[in-house]
Amino acid sequence: MEAAKLTLSEEELRLVMDPGFILTKNAIISKVCFLFGELSEMMSRGLILPAEVTAVSPKISKGESYQGLPYVMLDHPRYFTTEHVLAIRTFFWWGNFFSVTLHLKGKYQLLYNRTLLNHFDNLAGKHYAVAVCEDEWQHHTGSEDYRSLQGMDQETFGAIIRDHPFIKLSRSFPLEQWDEIPYLLTGVHQELGRIVGLIAS
Repeated sequence: MEAAKLTLSEEELRLVMDPGFILTKNAIISKVCFLFGELSEMMSRGLILPAEVTAVSPKISKGESYQGLPYVMLDHPRYFTTEHVLAIRTFFWWGNFFSVTLHLKGKYQLLYNRTLLNHFDNLAGKHYAVAVCEDEWQHHTGSEDYRSLQGMDQETFGAIIRDHPFIKLSRSFPLEQWDEIPYLLTGVHQELGRIVGLIAS
């Protein structure tokens, strides 16, 4: 056994001796789960979904290591198969951001891509980003896996959502906006729902 690998820095030793850090972290995660539960209940009262999607209950998941950091996510609606996806994922990533992502694939991508294209100007003006990566389970909207719609033309956006293997359209908010997050997340859910006809106008 190599003792050097077990040696703690001063900061690591301070943290390992401080239960308050973990207790505070757990309290924050609990608040995010509560928020996502409230958001899910609100969306359940307004969504108009295909029967196969309605049959799948919303789900809140949490974990300790998305790229090494804790996370919480709400999938509502959530319909995932190998070929077809219709989902809206709300994501909290410790130290980074909250995001809301519309995820479409297969028949739902074909069904909604024209509608999204028609709303390009509105989406670009509200700082949405579109996934350009091959891995549809990447959530880091600030990375090279996503491109902002700002500065992109409608033709380029149309080609991405038509030709890419899936559509992921996402809007994120910094954690500094914590106090506004319930209203911001609700607004994005309602906006995306109305655009693709999941909520009555």
